[in-house]
Amino acid sequence: MNTRQSNLTNIRPEILGETIKDNMSKDERFQNLVLRPIIKLQNDLLIEVFKNYIRKHKSVFHEFTLEKRKTYIENAIQRDMKLRNSMKGMIIGQFTVEEYLIYIENSSALNKRMMNIVKERLLSQIQLFDNPEFLKAV
Repeated sequence: MNTRQSNLTNIRPEILGETIKDNMSKDERFQNLVLRPIIKLQNDLLIEVFKNYIRKHKSVFHEFTLEKRKTYIENAIQRDMKLRNSMKGMIIGQFTVEEYLIYIENSSALNKRMMNIVKERLLSQIQLFDNPEFLKAV
């Protein structure tokens, strides 16, 4: 095993509860063995990227209700190609060469899975996007 490959796989967190079954599709197996651990590893970076996205869009996010914030996150991940491609790059950059070769076989479906996981992670941590100025006043 080359150094890059072993270094990349060794730093990934273990995802507890993710079992690999014989009847899983190739995409689902890739999602559970590769995408989920990488996205968990990159979580802090993805959070900061989205905080920056909010700032660059004049912080209108902070004026929204919780439901509108959720919609804002979903729309940003689905429609803003610059944000989407940036986040995909942060994840794909953590692939081994072997994983990349698997990824390019069905990149469209895997991108959809990847962005859904990122979206769900951001939504589950929505409180991290609260306006820091507001929090200082409390």
